[in-house]
Amino acid sequence: MEDLFLLNGKNVVVTGGSRGIGKAIALRFAEMGANIAILYAGNDEAANNVRNQLTEKGIKAHAYRCNVGKYEETEATVQKIIEEFGGIDVLINNAGITKDHLILKMKETDFDDVINVNLKGSFNMIKSVYSHMAKRKSGRIINISSVSALLGTAGQANYVSSKAGLIGLTKTAARELGARGITCNAIAPGYIETDMTASLKEELKQEYLGKIPVKHFGSVNNIADAALFLASDMASYITGEVIRVDGGLCM
Repeated sequence: MEDLFLLNGKNVVVTGGSRGIGKAIALRFAEMGANIAILYAGNDEAANNVRNQLTEKGIKAHAYRCNVGKYEETEATVQKIIEEFGGIDVLINNAGITKDHLILKMKETDFDDVINVNLKGSFNMIKSVYSHMAKRKSGRIINISSVSALLGTAGQANYVSSKAGLIGLTKTAARELGARGITCNAIAPGYIETDMTASLKEELKQEYLGKIPVKHFGSVNNIADAALFLASDMASYITGEVIRVDGGLCM
């Protein structure tokens, strides 16, 4: 069965690939034979550590510093990846930040910064790979959203708005790109134990746990496996979908 998910020789780009969910996705795809390009915002040491872990799996891997919120940077980085890897088969938009505050106390810059990375960054990456994938008449785009986009979360107006917008972007891209052989889907993780979610208050964690039917939090590997499915041939007729990986939190 695992042979159905092999990605030997495929070239995969993962934004926010130096930690958390992005790192797990990069490692999982590398295990399946894919070459990996990770994009990261600024932690050179973390990015190089992930790159080394990837190359140890016998695949080609590079790390690129890129501010996905700036189109000129995503365009230049994508072109560099195409030159160095020979093409891009899969794009995974995972880069994301949080700057949590209640609406009354949230600064305009806090709202704008989160939208710029989480939503505009994904738009910039999709736009940057569009022509390349269209010419090849093949491509997979996977956007990492969140169940908070479906439920709302107090204190995260910026983050929730960005992830809800990402679902809309996913469905629009699926309609625009489908005729060119490109699928676009989203994954909506529930409570996944990462460095980002570790900063949540304990009472909020317990509140979530009480609402999850399976009674435990998810791991980054759960998201990586969902992404692997969407990138595989088994998902070739799936586009415009949002797959919730949340232990039943949002049903």
